[in-house]
Amino acid sequence: MVRIRRELASAVDAVGRAPLPVRFAVVAALALGLLGAVAGLVLGLRSHPATAWFAVLEVGVPAALLGALAGLTVGSATWLCRRA
Repeated sequence: MVRIRRELASAVDAVGRAPLPVRFAVVAALALGLLGAVAGLVLGLRSHPATAWFAVLEVGVPAALLGALAGLTVGSATWLCRRA
């Protein structure tokens, strides 16, 4: 358990030291991926419970990719505005 906490703290520290666009992309991908996975789970359980796990991936992965792209765009714009 202690090792997992250290690894998680190390990962969070690595994201914190990353450039601004990368930080925005990671946070947005995690947020939208989690929301997409929950939405996929609800939709999958309502339509066919046996394959609900696939709906989690089917909705969650594109949502995470869209979040990463949006976060990268917003992070890059923020970075450029701060430099100007």
